[in-house]
Amino acid sequence: MAGVVHFEIHADDVERAKTFYAVAFGWSFDDWTGVTGSTYWGILIGAEGEPGIAGGLLERSGPAPSPGHGANAFVCTVQVADYDATERRILDAGGEVAQPKTALTGIAWQGYFIDTEGNTFGIHQPDPGAR
Repeated sequence: MAGVVHFEIHADDVERAKTFYAVAFGWSFDDWTGVTGSTYWGILIGAEGEPGIAGGLLERSGPAPSPGHGANAFVCTVQVADYDATERRILDAGGEVAQPKTALTGIAWQGYFIDTEGNTFGIHQPDPGAR
């Protein structure tokens, strides 16, 4: 079976996107331009052995999705320890709610947001008591 091993975030303003994801999730970035031959930032999401996969951040090569239209790519969901605190950081960093916090009964809290670049992403807080 094949698994997802890398993700990419496309941005109109790479520096703005780096700031957004640093504030929202505490991510850091490494310049991988020398590896890729074009401007490309590796996304460091946490320590070895923690849940998640590595990603990349690069300048968008085409138009962003229009507001009010569905996502036009894979939508990644980030597992978080505290949904409400993470939502506050996302909103404070300039993100917007796309779909509010919803209980996946007996499993988790889930919601979707729009980043500063018009991309959709989700957050997910495991919680067997979610109702």
